[in-house]
Amino acid sequence: QVQLVESGGGLVQAGDSLRLSCAASGRGFSTYGMGWFRQAPGKEREFVATISWSGGATYYANSVKGRFTISRDNAKNTLYLQMNNLKPEDTAVYYCAADVDIGGTLAAEYEYWGQGTQVIVSS
Repeated sequence: QVQLVESGGGLVQAGDSLRLSCAASGRGFSTYGMGWFRQAPGKEREFVATISWSGGATYYANSVKGRFTISRDNAKNTLYLQMNNLKPEDTAVYYCAADVDIGGTLAAEYEYWGQGTQVIVSS
């Protein structure tokens, strides 16, 4: 089992950058597929990015492709999301999630979730 804690959210202006972190404790982080999801007020939770256990494979939602970068440091048990050129539509609570398998784009594929970190992008 793994516990996840996100950090790094905040209030920024359009065009700014933020880096989110997700610290994992417990066993198995380095073997889990990991993902970032987000949920805006009144909307469904949506997929943002996923990364394989080794970091060798990544996949992004079209809405963030070219602006966001997912990465991981297995030695530090930490997942990252570098967000550049932020837009007001990126405003949401961002969640990291762990999948004992390979990860994916569906929230239902992930067994473990963090509590979320708020990102607000003003125009």
